[in-house]
Amino acid sequence: MKYGQWLEEWLTVYVKPTVKARTFESYESIARQKIEPHLGERELDALTPTVLQTFAAELCERYAPNTVSCIVTVLRSSLKRARAAALVQTEYGGSICLPRSEAGRVACFTLSEQKKIERIVAGSRRPELFGIVLCLYTGLRIGELFALQWRDVDFVQRTLSVTKNCRDGWYQGVYRKIIGTPKTAASCRIVPIPRQLLQGLSRMRGAGEDYVISGANGERLTMRAYQMAFERLLKRAGIPHRGFHALRHTFATRALECGMDVKTLSEIMGHKNAALTLGRYTHSLSEHKRAMMDRVGRLWG
Repeated sequence: MKYGQWLEEWLTVYVKPTVKARTFESYESIARQKIEPHLGERELDALTPTVLQTFAAELCERYAPNTVSCIVTVLRSSLKRARAAALVQTEYGGSICLPRSEAGRVACFTLSEQKKIERIVAGSRRPELFGIVLCLYTGLRIGELFALQWRDVDFVQRTLSVTKNCRDGWYQGVYRKIIGTPKTAASCRIVPIPRQLLQGLSRMRGAGEDYVISGANGERLTMRAYQMAFERLLKRAGIPHRGFHALRHTFATRALECGMDVKTLSEIMGHKNAALTLGRYTHSLSEHKRAMMDRVGRLWG
């Protein structure tokens, strides 16, 4: 059997029934766009260690390390299942060696850039843009923000209940908002709302609106349209482009700079454990430590 044929069968029989729709779409895209054009015509038993390593090396020349890692993950998973289905006696996905990539600093906004963003949102006639500030001060992912309903907002206890995620996609022939479960079990969480945000958040609420983020007159606003509005905001502010997810990273960085402990931050971010938070934002904690040590150093002399 050719590998391309097996990829199609693997996606349909083994992947689609067992994962979330978003995950399946990602696997399908990687398999058909990144893997099949290069390896699809080879027989399964012709995917030797040399062939696979050569393919991996070519990927490293074309894509970022994270992208390469995702492609190789799909490749390995499909080959492992092929062996379990007795289509090959041996599979060599595990033999693929990838270069070690150093974890870069997460993209976040400086404090002065953050204040520019906040000022533009405050002066905007579009109340839904306050969701940008909400992400800056709660660490919500954009999918969590768009899935947030007013019934999830408790103005008395000052909390947000994060129990859903959202994406835009085709469903039964219609491009629409698709609500699903959060990214991980730990992503289901209660997020306290800073009291300073309550007034701005309450101004977002319009008559008859169900979701916190909606367009003019309650019309549905796509996530992509919201991201584009954010990109235009950055351009207007003269801030170099960063993705919407940088708002979440900025929240974590500011929280550490303000002295929030890692365990509390981990729970607010919806991370599986504090070690994940510490590893991802260690640079922020290091800067905070240096600032604290400088305070101690002032005692000298």
